[in-house]
Amino acid sequence: QLQFVESGGGLVQPGGSLRLSCAASKFTLDYYKIGWFRQAPGKEHEGVSCISSSDGSTYYADSVKGRFTISRDNAKNTVYLQMNSLKPEDTAVYYCAASRITTVQAMCVHKVVFGSWGQGTQVTVSS
Repeated sequence: QLQFVESGGGLVQPGGSLRLSCAASKFTLDYYKIGWFRQAPGKEHEGVSCISSSDGSTYYADSVKGRFTISRDNAKNTVYLQMNSLKPEDTAVYYCAASRITTVQAMCVHKVVFGSWGQGTQVTVSS
């Protein structure tokens, strides 16, 4: 199983920032593309941002482009999502997942990932 421990979520005011962490459990992240996905109540999962395992290629959903930054630290077996200028529309449970699909765009847009969604971390943006 490819399992992750997501952390860093919480309650933040609009315009605030959070940094999410995705730590791999029982496997090494080096060989996989890693993505952040989110699910708001009553909505399907959507791809937020995905990052490659080698050349550093990234993909961002239009709704978060310029506000969120994805990065990875293979030495720590962890992927991060820095979220700035948060909006109420960003409220959701955030999950990370792994893929070997050809491109990061395909991973995020088509949600091609291994396994099933884990526990995630709750992000709530509200005044």
